[in-house]
Amino acid sequence: MTLPIVRFTASVALLAATGFAFGAETPSQEQILQKITPAPDHPRLFWTRQDEAAVRLKIASDVRLQEVWEGVRLTADHMLKEPPVVHRKDGRRLLGRSREALGRMMHLGFTFRLTGDIRYAERAMAEMKAMAEMPDWNPSHFLDTAEMTMAIAVGYDWLYDQLSTELRQASREAIETKGLGPYLKPGSKHGWERGGNNWNQVCHAGMVAGALALLEDNPDRAAAVVRRAIVGLPSAMKVYDPDGTYPEGPGYWNYGTSFNVLLISMLESVFKTDFEMSRSSGFLKSGEFMLNIMGPTRRTFNFSDCGSGTGFSPAMTWFAARSGRPDLLWFETELLERQLATIRETQGRRQGDRYFPMVLVWAKAGIERKEPAALNWLGQGQNPLAVFRSSWTDANATYLAIKAGTPSASHGHMDIGSFLLDADGVRWSLDLGSQDYNALEQRGIGLWNGRQGAERWGIFRYHNRGHSTLLVDDAEQIVTSKAPISEFSADPKSAYAVVDLSATYAGQLKAATRRFALQPDRSVVIEDQLTGGEKAAGVRWGMVTTAKLKTDGPNRAWLECEGKRLRLEVLSPTKVTLQSWPADPPPKDFDARNPGVSIIGFTVPVEAGQKVALKVSLQPGSTAK
Repeated sequence: MTLPIVRFTASVALLAATGFAFGAETPSQEQILQKITPAPDHPRLFWTRQDEAAVRLKIASDVRLQEVWEGVRLTADHMLKEPPVVHRKDGRRLLGRSREALGRMMHLGFTFRLTGDIRYAERAMAEMKAMAEMPDWNPSHFLDTAEMTMAIAVGYDWLYDQLSTELRQASREAIETKGLGPYLKPGSKHGWERGGNNWNQVCHAGMVAGALALLEDNPDRAAAVVRRAIVGLPSAMKVYDPDGTYPEGPGYWNYGTSFNVLLISMLESVFKTDFEMSRSSGFLKSGEFMLNIMGPTRRTFNFSDCGSGTGFSPAMTWFAARSGRPDLLWFETELLERQLATIRETQGRRQGDRYFPMVLVWAKAGIERKEPAALNWLGQGQNPLAVFRSSWTDANATYLAIKAGTPSASHGHMDIGSFLLDADGVRWSLDLGSQDYNALEQRGIGLWNGRQGAERWGIFRYHNRGHSTLLVDDAEQIVTSKAPISEFSADPKSAYAVVDLSATYAGQLKAATRRFALQPDRSVVIEDQLTGGEKAAGVRWGMVTTAKLKTDGPNRAWLECEGKRLRLEVLSPTKVTLQSWPADPPPKDFDARNPGVSIIGFTVPVEAGQKVALKVSLQPGSTAK
């Protein structure tokens, strides 16, 4: 069956951007309070005593969940020997310590709940004591406070009956003064409360955990904190609309979305409802984003401030179970097996995510992964993506992922019109991804100023000169521009997408579009239609790669990498010179090294008002001779 070609209009995009709602009126503080009066027993965060019984049944009935449980116990066993967390910042962040504490409380507390072995409770209580004695939880970087609050809240709730009077009091005071205190301080303003990024999700989840842990002590405060989360969280959840695409990239998807799921899970365990949050259509579809963002090399399309490394995501088990989509586990099952093997081999020293135990709460017993039905996927939104692949099962499949959107998105790069390419088990076109924040901040780089011409864009990995896209006169892409995917065809016989880059290069070119096509023979064709602006310009077509360029003609070359070859041919214009510009060492001394990486491509002049067509073919080849 031939699938239709889809063309998008501004009105459709506007509707998608503004049509977000949970579908229910926001409850008042009084209505929320009624649902938690009287306060439910401990434990109540994420699971109850009844849920514990269900978890035991799931583990008994599912071999893979038995392996997960073994992984949780091995990790907890290793943690028994570790010293408690300390108050030590990395630059301006305490976040590493907060995450360490949360991982320990989740694993130790979970293992105690299912075994009753007091060793795990005692070690967890030592962690709680260390957290409570800290001078603060670094509220100037509120993510640190949020994760630390959740960590001690989990301990307070899951170990409530084991806590001494002194530790219970110290933990309660710590949550009230170091966690909820900075949040609820009169006159304090928190930009994350209604922000459109991961801070909203993480910080609200941490504050709700703290408030609900102390519910019986101050039910009015708990209801107020929950209501603030219900009011504020839609600002973060609407970024998934309409198709589940997460504009901050896959790494931040795993961060923000996981805490979003943790918050939903908390509300359901305490209130028996999530106040319609999980019914947000874009949010429920975001499992498709993570499914499609991974190539056959088992590396993600790591756009924005994300690395390409791939790990198992506990949140994906929630999405698979909640949406009845076993295909969402297509890659996750393999990644889970790898994670479990690592835990076993290191006896718990190398661990999964800090909320790894939640798999046993969220996963559906007996669910088996299923091959996804569609090869090609379109995700619209603030950072639209188009993804094409020749097969789900062939390790040598061609995989093409394209990014449109805007550099102004949270954690955004000047990567508009960039593409990623896997073929024959090799990542040919790659994204260099993130650079260590602390190292840049220590050098005094204004990393978080995203205005045009700001220092952020002087970082090689953030500028378009460090991405597989067009570079006009070595100039920046326009930060505030928005590039839509204007056409898309999912038909495997004619799979393509068109990105309109005219606004991205405003003032540099009059018009620009990029058309990407995955051909039935697994080759990729990229066509750029350019119209010169008011003055002549030089345009570089570039592809970031670790492959070596072996030219065999003015417009033809082999790219060689890992014993494989890819044929690159410039079909138009034919009078070009293929070049390789090294990306290592990078231009500035504050830039991260990019060993073995270069930009391969060519340059062409574009006269004022001139129409120029660039057409490049990338054909997977044979084993290098």
